[in-house]
Amino acid sequence: MLVADEFFLIAHSDTRGRAKLHSAAKGLGLAGCLLSELVLGGHITVVDGDVSVVSNRPPADALAHTVLDQLVGEAQHRSVRIWLSFLAQSAATSVGERLSRAGVLRRQESRRLLRSKVGYVPVDPNAAAWPATRLRVLLERSDPPPTLADAVLLGLIGAAGLSREVLWSVGPRAEHRFTELVASLPPPLKELATQTEAAVGAAVLRGSL
Repeated sequence: MLVADEFFLIAHSDTRGRAKLHSAAKGLGLAGCLLSELVLGGHITVVDGDVSVVSNRPPADALAHTVLDQLVGEAQHRSVRIWLSFLAQSAATSVGERLSRAGVLRRQESRRLLRSKVGYVPVDPNAAAWPATRLRVLLERSDPPPTLADAVLLGLIGAAGLSREVLWSVGPRAEHRFTELVASLPPPLKELATQTEAAVGAAVLRGSL
């Protein structure tokens, strides 16, 4: 499962699909995850607050391909904060649809007065709860070793204010390991997590959260 997919499941109830984060924080966290998938795939890098495309090779995932095409098509915009803000507008729907196509979530549309609302409900609550459980076990044990994708997921979970969903029942050792893994991220991914946290903080100051 990709970084943004696991973040989405952790950020929503594993039974009804209700969000555990304000929409602005959720969107920015997911935007950071989508960018991180391209960093992990060797398609982009993040340096000094800017996003740079380093490979136009099409990603295997359709959503990642779409995001990369947007970055290439709007190459004059390099600020990671601009891209986080832009991708945050549609990230929840995009990732929800990806999980729906994978059979993890079921798309649910409800009508209220003159408008309709789209949500995503877990097909299997146990599968939806697994990402948070997996990370909790990863932090509490030394085996299996965490991957780079695990570390950046933890970094973006922390950046969006979602740490409690992973750390709520763990001990001090696991909390220390969480901090240690995020601190050990390679510079592009660490900066992406830092920029995402700053964007969420700015949203708080604007009163969006």
